[in-house]
Amino acid sequence: MAVFLQPRRDMKKVLLYGTLAAVAAGVLISCAGAGNSKTYINKDLKLGKIQRIVYLNPEIYPKFEALQEPTDMAFYSATSDRFRKMGDIQLARIDSPMEYDKIDIPTLKELCENNLGDLIVVPHVKYFKVGLGKYVFSNQVLVRLKVYNKEGKFVMETNYDTYKAGGKLKGSAENYVETGASEVFQKMFKELKKQKIIDNVIL
Repeated sequence: MAVFLQPRRDMKKVLLYGTLAAVAAGVLISCAGAGNSKTYINKDLKLGKIQRIVYLNPEIYPKFEALQEPTDMAFYSATSDRFRKMGDIQLARIDSPMEYDKIDIPTLKELCENNLGDLIVVPHVKYFKVGLGKYVFSNQVLVRLKVYNKEGKFVMETNYDTYKAGGKLKGSAENYVETGASEVFQKMFKELKKQKIIDNVIL
């Protein structure tokens, strides 16, 4: 099922119908489960108790402006729901994205300091183009996360692919963004707890 997006002048009428780089030594690569490829984890870091996580709005691909707001809202809904189940960890949202493949470490450190964050998450949402039209996208998405600590050190990178996870070709793109975001955060916490990098997560 495809999503047909109108030009920006019709943005309010847009209907989303079905709407790594080399890593340093000490990084563990784990194999994928359903919906995932590989996870890269800095196994040398021990973070202990996490009280507050900062995350940015996701960068999206393709960079089509009409996609940004519904993506942000769906991502926010999913992360809010997920964190309510995670015990006493607080969540802070930064209302702007960062380029996923050009991480600005000084900015991440500053954002952590200003928002009292122990970790900061840089997300990316990829919509898959289908068909011949310029603005025709599948409702399936690939959600990726890069995670850094407050000193700007790489913690982990992981992803969740709703299509590979067996998502049906129906339902809204917003629903698939919510699913991908929720599942990728679940995987993030599961891996960090498994490697004993954090110790106060309720799964």
